Amino acid sequence: MSLDLLRLVGERVRTLRKEKNYTQDQLAEKAQIHNRYISDIERGERNITLETLEKVISALEVTPGEIFKFENIESINERTDKKLLVDTLNSLVHGRKTEEIQLVLRLVKDMLDTYDKIK
Repeated sequence: MSLDLLRLVGERVRTLRKEKNYTQDQLAEKAQIHNRYISDIERGERNITLETLEKVISALEVTPGEIFKFENIESINERTDKKLLVDTLNSLVHGRKTEEIQLVLRLVKDMLDTYDKIK
C-alpha cells in the first residue's frame, strides 16, 4: 500500500473504532492482535496485511467497503498533501453511478473554469 493509503486506512480505522466506543486495547483484543499494532495501523505506520485488515474489519463489525469510505474522515480541510486530497476525492465518487460521476465532473470543471477566470 502507498503511504497515503496507509494513512487513510489508519485514520478510517481510528474513526470507526471511536464510533464503536472501543479503546485501542479493546479493538486489539477483539481482533486478536497486539494493541501496539492497532496504534501503528491508525498512525499509518504499519503496512497492514489483508489477513490483519480482515481481522480488524471483523472486530469493528463493518463491511470491507466501510474501511475505504474516506469522506467522513475528520480534518479534510486541514489536509495539504495533494495526493491524499485526490485519493479522498476519489473515495467520494467511488461506487457512484456513472451519471452521478459525470455530473460531479461537469460541476468541478465549471468551478475550475470560473476560478481560472477570476485569477
